[in-house]
Amino acid sequence: MIAEWTVTILLLLFGTTTLVQAFVIPTGSMEDTLLIGDHLLVDKLAYAPPGPVSRFVLPYTPLKRGDIIVFRYPVNARETFVKRLVGLPGDRIRIANKTLFLNGQPLKEPYTYFKRDDFDYYRDNFPSDPNTRIDERALDMLDRHIDGGEIVVPPDSYFALGDNRDASLDSRYWGFVPRENIIGKPLLVYWSYDAPTHRLAGSGLDLEHLADLGRNFFTKTRWKRTFMLIRGHEPPQP
Repeated sequence: MIAEWTVTILLLLFGTTTLVQAFVIPTGSMEDTLLIGDHLLVDKLAYAPPGPVSRFVLPYTPLKRGDIIVFRYPVNARETFVKRLVGLPGDRIRIANKTLFLNGQPLKEPYTYFKRDDFDYYRDNFPSDPNTRIDERALDMLDRHIDGGEIVVPPDSYFALGDNRDASLDSRYWGFVPRENIIGKPLLVYWSYDAPTHRLAGSGLDLEHLADLGRNFFTKTRWKRTFMLIRGHEPPQP
């Protein structure tokens, strides 16, 4: 989209694209933490392995439960996803009646939203027998990484869920996030514009979206979200 291109060009001019990347939220899977039309700046060095000197200069941080992460979609690396990291290597994960259990303990997740009244036995009681088509990576996860009715996260892998837990295409449906797929963590919302998914999900210019921007830039911009910092929420240790 034109906004991401503009920011990327600016970053290129200042030689910082290896540090920060622009990203737009095209779906509601992270509502109400991140909204459709939120435009983010992503710190690409946040989780980078520190060098012998850079570790003392740059603010590298380890991946933590509760972090919001941006990563290449394991099913199609050309797509970029944003989800919340809920499981580290070695963690045991299950969902019972929509409640997430981590290493045997129920988690308090103030960032989650349940916007549907229906109950789905795979989505809401996980892991269980899938009642919908899931990716082969998820099938492998269900086949090889269940112990005692819980998913056990393997080395160099992570388990991610959307905050809009009822409407998120996440690790339940395509398996673990490999460590090498993780791009970084969002820093802030630099602009938020009320637009539908079909105008934001494509890779090219959307003329309808450009026309809408021309007519409604000031009224559809969510000014209160401009420069809003994005922070993770680390749950208590189980």
